[in-house]
Amino acid sequence: MATRTLGIIMNGVTGRMGLNQHLVRSILAIRQQGGVVLPNGDRVMPDPILVGRNAEKIAALAAQYGVARHTTDLSAALKNPNDTVFFDAATTQMRADLVTQAIEAGKHIYCEKPVADSLDKAIAIAKLAKQKGVKNGVVQDKLFLPGLRKIAMLRDAGFFGRMLSVRGEFGYWVFEGDWGQPAQRPSWNYKKAEGGGIILDMLCHWRYVLDNLFGKVQAVSCLGATHIGSRVDESGKTYTADTDDAAYATFQLEGGVIAHINSSWATRLRREDLVTFQVDGTHGSAVAGLTRCVTQARVNTPRPVWNPDVAQTMKFNEQWEEVPDNVTYENGFKIQWEDFIRHVVAGTPWKYDLVEGAKGVQLAELGLKSWAERRWLDVPALSI
Repeated sequence: MATRTLGIIMNGVTGRMGLNQHLVRSILAIRQQGGVVLPNGDRVMPDPILVGRNAEKIAALAAQYGVARHTTDLSAALKNPNDTVFFDAATTQMRADLVTQAIEAGKHIYCEKPVADSLDKAIAIAKLAKQKGVKNGVVQDKLFLPGLRKIAMLRDAGFFGRMLSVRGEFGYWVFEGDWGQPAQRPSWNYKKAEGGGIILDMLCHWRYVLDNLFGKVQAVSCLGATHIGSRVDESGKTYTADTDDAAYATFQLEGGVIAHINSSWATRLRREDLVTFQVDGTHGSAVAGLTRCVTQARVNTPRPVWNPDVAQTMKFNEQWEEVPDNVTYENGFKIQWEDFIRHVVAGTPWKYDLVEGAKGVQLAELGLKSWAERRWLDVPALSI
């Protein structure tokens, strides 16, 4: 069995997601396990070069995690023929331009989403990748969450019968930053000029979740809101939050399924996880969070009776059965990295490309338009 090296240009790994999920828990974890095993038994060892604008910060990061290569010169990195994959987890506004540069340099592309801050840009990079013949992928991490993988298992087993509806709740309280509690999210998330807004951020996620688990999205009705209009940034300066921090969206899916997902950075949790999905079907229902999933089959469904004059005695949360962890679920980001590396090196099947990323941007744009025009909008097929 042979081992080959795959040079990966990693841009934007100084941010929380890029550092924790992509560098530490994916690429470095893959290196520690001895690389990615290919179908023929050979192995691929990732060889990352970290790219960032702050020389001291990127050098310190490389030293901390034992990464041999780092640079502030992206252009030089793109010229190195030994680095064949470009990964980007930097800001949404810069992504399309950076990905374009990398495609023009002949690099295979793997990037976070949204893939662009407009549908036109998303389509342009997808077309360019196709024209140049480079392999490309978009992070679609929530499909690999243990909770949603259990939902997929239930669906494939026929547990739900005819699926009726999906209700999603996502979000948590992001502190304003003005009374001793620092904000948990960067300030650009709340600035329209810097590509912020929860609709652009989260509807890209909900597109691939809905499409792959419950039915192709056919129409959307979305209401956004800016609940917190003033926040404090990383330097302690007060700024105007001028883009949406909450979205209340309803989707019509293929097969007659209705989905509704609330997304908010201005809500306090009274549920078991930061995100939960309840799926109701004729034969059974399930509720999944990041890792857990509970079910209620039709033969086990209780028979509550509405009586506002008597205190409720049923303990509804106790009437559900846990789906067991019969398999070990690895980090979802790492799983997808391994699959993409196999695709690049061995040509194994891959579906989460830049076209899929463009679909997410499409739904976000339609969500924003629906909000502005206060109406339902159809989601047409993308031709790329």
